[in-house]
Amino acid sequence: MAELPEKAPNKIKEKRIKEKRQTPEQRLAALRYNQMMYGRTQGEQVLAPRTVDYGASYLKHPKFQSLIKAFKNGTACTFDITSGGRVSSISTDGAQILFGDRILFYSRSLNRYEDNLVLVRAAAVQCQGNEAAVHLIFAVIRSFPELEPGQLTYSRHQFYAGLGTLASSSEDQGPNMPLGSYKHTKVHERVRP
Repeated sequence: MAELPEKAPNKIKEKRIKEKRQTPEQRLAALRYNQMMYGRTQGEQVLAPRTVDYGASYLKHPKFQSLIKAFKNGTACTFDITSGGRVSSISTDGAQILFGDRILFYSRSLNRYEDNLVLVRAAAVQCQGNEAAVHLIFAVIRSFPELEPGQLTYSRHQFYAGLGTLASSSEDQGPNMPLGSYKHTKVHERVRP
């Protein structure tokens, strides 16, 4: 007898299961959870907080050095800087240091050989959003080795004097902040007896 060909088997449809993938947001959330619970892994690098060396861009510049020398000698000096597309002038007349048209520092006579350096709080608060002015303020303070550099700090676009902001301490301590005394090289006339 002749064998009948068998029917072709029916195709079995396989259901493919799609793998669920993490979205970037879910991955970041999982990483944050793992770091919170278990700490950093052995090969994971810790990002160091970015530190800014305020005033360093001015300290070694010859124009700024001539400005400080003129301030100590009691003479005049002016130069222009460009920051963020804006041109600002920095000048001294021997008794004051100006940024643009604002007086940032002035000197008050202490004795024959020393002067007091004083920061004008209102001008510093107005300039705290301008990066060039912030660097100038710290460069002037750092250029006098006699002064204590830790009196004034800068964080989150604000100046801090001690624990409070510079603006809030102006109400308690007055409109000006004395920074300390420095030796000047101004020529004084001799008084003959």
